Amino acid sequence: MHSVEVLYSIDVFKHMQHHHAGNASQVLKLDSEMKELASSLIDSESLLVFGRGYNYATALEGALKVKEVALMHSEGMFAGEMKHGPLALVDENLPIIVIATRDACFSKQQSVIQQLLSRKGRLIIMCSKGDASAVNPGGSCRVIEVPKVADCLQPVINIIPLQLLAYHLTVLRGFDVDQPRNLAKSVTTQ
Repeated sequence: MHSVEVLYSIDVFKHMQHHHAGNASQVLKLDSEMKELASSLIDSESLLVFGRGYNYATALEGALKVKEVALMHSEGMFAGEMKHGPLALVDENLPIIVIATRDACFSKQQSVIQQLLSRKGRLIIMCSKGDASAVNPGGSCRVIEVPKVADCLQPVINIIPLQLLAYHLTVLRGFDVDQPRNLAKSVTTQ
């Protein structure tokens, strides 16, 4: 890494620390909402999480947390691949989280939402504050609103509600969140 890149990275980190700490605190206030959502999902066997762009990684990580600690089958998926298999699973019983915060992929995620709704999907939509009516025009979906930040930083904000959801699902399902089954503190690779 060149010194200019390092300095830029430090500036970005300082900016994020100074300007976005309040956003993270704001999202942590969703704790009771995530607990309520977890209680509605407690008997579900599976969970799908669709993301795109920067939030594809958010979908993968959120689903992994649910799988690891709540011991619920969950899959994070690239929303662009929805028609290659996952769409066949969609019905009114399968909970599906769609990350549709306002970024370069927003209109494509709106299309994904419409396709899932047309198949009577049980949707939980994560969107930017003020976008609830844009992503849920009929009002039939559960909506989680998060603060809008720069696209490249949005996953830092978006992962928080998914972590809270995983935590509450784990506790409500009677598992120890601090002692996940079959997980080691470190992973040895060969």
